[in-house]
This record gives sequence, C-alpha cells and structure tokens, in this order.
Amino acid sequence: MRAAVHTRYGPPDVVRIEEVDEPVPQANEVLVRVHATTVNRTDCGYRAAKPFIARFFTGLRRPRVTIMGTEFAGVVEAVGGVTAFKVGERVFGYSEGRFGCHAELLTVPVNGSITSIPANLTFVEVAPGTEAAHYALAAIRKTKIHHGQAVLVNGATGAIGSAAVQIIKGLGAQVTAVCDTAHLELVRSLGADRVIDYTTEDFTKDNQQYDVVLDAVGKSTFGRCRRLLKRRGSYLSSDLGPLCQNPVLALVTPLLPGKKVRFPIPKDSQAIVRHLKELIESGTFRPVIDRRYHLDQIVEAYRYVETGQKIGNVVIEVEPPR
Repeated sequence: MRAAVHTRYGPPDVVRIEEVDEPVPQANEVLVRVHATTVNRTDCGYRAAKPFIARFFTGLRRPRVTIMGTEFAGVVEAVGGVTAFKVGERVFGYSEGRFGCHAELLTVPVNGSITSIPANLTFVEVAPGTEAAHYALAAIRKTKIHHGQAVLVNGATGAIGSAAVQIIKGLGAQVTAVCDTAHLELVRSLGADRVIDYTTEDFTKDNQQYDVVLDAVGKSTFGRCRRLLKRRGSYLSSDLGPLCQNPVLALVTPLLPGKKVRFPIPKDSQAIVRHLKELIESGTFRPVIDRRYHLDQIVEAYRYVETGQKIGNVVIEVEPPR
C-alpha cells in the first residue's frame, strides 16, 4: 500500500510517499481503507519533534512511528474476529499515539476511537471531526461550561477554536470570538454572539468579563488574560505557554482562591468519538475545512499548515470514493 513515511525528524520535506507492507488486523481489530485524513498541528509537532518532549513518545534519535496521521474516515476492509463493525461499513475516528492514518490502510482496535459515519455526510466532511474537536471538548468539560455563561475563544478560525465556538454555543453559553478581519462573517456563522477583530483591537483589553477564556492558538498568557476573568473564572490554552507555565499554573492556582488556570489532558475513547458523531449528526458541530490535498501532495499540505494561516482543517484525500 502507499503511505506518507518519515524516517527522521525534520521539516515537511522529510516526508515521502512509499510502498509499504499492508497491515494485518489482529484479533479485535478492524482494517480500514482510508478515504480521507488530515494534516494538523499534532502531526507537525511529532514529525518535527517540536517540542523536544515529543521524542519521549516517538523515539529519541529517530521516529519509531514512521506513518503519521491522527484522523481517518474510510470503509471497513476486513475484521479480525470482530462483530461490532462489518466489512463495507463506513467509519471514522481518531488514532493519536498509534497514528498511521496517512496511508491507504489502517488497523484500529474495535474498542478504540472509531464509530460509523452519519449517512448524509462524506468522508471528507467527517475526517476532520475528531482531533481538534476532542481538544475543544476536553476544555469545555474541564471548566464545566454551561448555559448562560460568558466565554471568550481566541483563535476562533483554527481547528480547535472553530470547534469550540460551535460546541460552546450549542450548550447555550454566550460566545465572544477573536479572529481577523477577513473571517468575521465566518465566525459569526459558527454561532459567535460577538466577534473581536484582533487586527484593530487587543482582546486582552476588552471591558467585558468572562467565566472562561479559551486561547485555542496559544498566543496569550494567564497574566495578560487575568483581568478578563470573573472572580472564579478559568483560563485555558492549547499551548504549554512560555517556560511551560500553563501546566505549572494549573497545579498551583487551584490551591489559591480566585481565578484559575486549567490544563485539561484530553481522553481518547470511543465514547468521545460517538459523542462528536452525535454533535455532527445534529448539526451542532460541523468541521470547518480550509483546503483539500491528495496524498501525493501531503508535503505541500504540511507546509501550508505550518504557515499558521489555515482556517479550520486541512484534509488529505487518500482513496477518492469510487
């Protein structure tokens, strides 16, 4: 089968398309023929081993996992003693840690992060429905966002931010979103009640206060956003922060009265993927798609993602529907 392979850490050019052995499903695994996947910040980080801590998960000197890809959508090709999924069934899911989605075939544990695709959606539409959304969902659940609260989302056009705006709005909270001039209408269409244009206004100087501030692009700090929080408000960031301060503050601030830093560690489970399917099926959440590339163009896709300018998600078409 064809796959996007990297055998050393580095820039997008270390990735190349190669013929590799097809995986064989073991007991309680399904073999999925991948039709669509994505390139995201997680893939970029592990491919480049940035931050350095990534090497502790994928290999200190060279990558143990040579085929990246955390999201997939495709068709069950074979099963290894599995009855939960049938050959020919359309499925999608999430595979961080195992990775392997940047290939024509992928094995997934039957109890892993995999579920069926809603009948009215295509592979391209659902492929980007898990990675960023499960980060957004982790933040939402950690802070217990609920109806009537005020929430600010910085980076509302990114994959995590665009998912967060939709899911938070679906819970009945009031959402203020931060983006640039070109995408004000897009963010409003996602459900934001109020939009701040960061090219003309510093959101950290906003006069409103919030129950939760979620920085979905990791461009701010707790210190800069503290004044935005209500007395018991929470700050979250998708990034470790300067000198890895966010995990440290998440340990310290809960011991003190007042405003907190939260640093949720997302869970990878079938229950979460099924919940995201329900949100997609109901129309509460639809992944925003910026660009589509074919597998042969994956290096170009990596380069684009690393510009930091992508809107929502970048999809890779691996096996075009027949």
